[in-house]
Amino acid sequence: MTPEQITSVRNYLCKRLGTENITIKPRKVSDSVEVYLDQEILGLLYIDDEDKDDISYDLNISILQQDLQT
Repeated sequence: MTPEQITSVRNYLCKRLGTENITIKPRKVSDSVEVYLDQEILGLLYIDDEDKDDISYDLNISILQQDLQT
């Protein structure tokens, strides 16, 4: 993902989730980034840019059972 795409997605997520505490960090692979809420990883965000006229993003959030019990 380009820095411009990361900024755009971060701004969108902050607006939709109602918080400015979202950080997006690049990974070693170029098709995804890590999304953090505060300092805790929220999930992975993948880009589907196979069709340059129809780019989409997929946020994959994993929730551990042990986290639900706190």
